Amino acid sequence: MTRAEDGRTTGGAPRAHAPATTVEDTLDLRLTEELLALFAADTPPAPSGPADSALLDAPGTWRPATTSAGIFRLVPVTLPRDLPVLTRWMNDPAVAAFWELAGPEEVTARHLAAQLDGDGRSVPCLGVLDGKAMSYWEIYRADLDPLARHYPARPHDTGVHLLIGGVGDRGRRVGTTLLRAVADLVLDHRPPCARVVAEPDLRNTPSVAAFLSAGFRFSAEVELPEKRAALMIRDRAHRDHL
Repeated sequence: MTRAEDGRTTGGAPRAHAPATTVEDTLDLRLTEELLALFAADTPPAPSGPADSALLDAPGTWRPATTSAGIFRLVPVTLPRDLPVLTRWMNDPAVAAFWELAGPEEVTARHLAAQLDGDGRSVPCLGVLDGKAMSYWEIYRADLDPLARHYPARPHDTGVHLLIGGVGDRGRRVGTTLLRAVADLVLDHRPPCARVVAEPDLRNTPSVAAFLSAGFRFSAEVELPEKRAALMIRDRAHRDHL
């Protein structure tokens, strides 16, 4: 189940079932050297589970991206390892205002389990920058998602949802840098995909601005069941000009 299906799309979604609470800054979650070495190795790790489904060309095996902010990689979520930090991020008021997943670990766990136990059409990942987990991403097949009922989807359209977990990484264009990097990763590793799409809440002006700065174009306003969204598209044909 993707976030468009369960009402939790980027930039504003379902009504929260538990109030957001004020929390400390994010956990300093660092992955082990062994795991990072696995993702940097010349030979990609063997596929395992929905995160490596052919529906999305195995985001867990994609090469790291060199960006102006540092070395960035997508690492598929593992519940026992990642649930505490993701729950903390979801309880940050700035995040909860749009993701609406504030509450105990069970709330976040249910959201993740819908993807981890699914058919692989949505892959939840940590965004790891220079070895530190600092963001959360969902890479999903927009053409196979309920979102496709609300816009003229094309085969292999690939969607992204994200949140920046580290407070220190917000407001200094890190999100823009990583959005461009992830869109490039999708286009590099998914040859059939001609477009990367997103649908942030129209009220989330910083998010919309970040997509525009990252080479996405505003396509339309889309009325989704849970919000009015800005349909943002980054076209493969124009990637070198935006």
